[in-house]
Amino acid sequence: MRSTKDNGMGILLIGLGALVLLGVFGPVLGWLFSLLIPVAMIALGYYGIRRGNTFFGWIILGIGVLSLIGKLSWLFGPILGIVLIVYGVSRFKGGNSRRYY
Repeated sequence: MRSTKDNGMGILLIGLGALVLLGVFGPVLGWLFSLLIPVAMIALGYYGIRRGNTFFGWIILGIGVLSLIGKLSWLFGPILGIVLIVYGVSRFKGGNSRRYY
């Protein structure tokens, strides 16, 4: 007889799948699963590099990183703006010690 852990996970997955089909969690889970694939590719690429298959590991890792950057590109614009403002303010407060001629 199977353990109750396997049955509980199966019931949870069936319930989650039914909710996705009904459209309750569709947009949220779609967004999370779209991030899960690039993260899994990064993990598999790193695992491949660690196991000695560096050529295919770097290719999979690179594709995963590029895909993740594409998915999170909406976040990089505001972060870049904040970094530029903080750096500009630090240049004003830095005095003469950071000037390069």
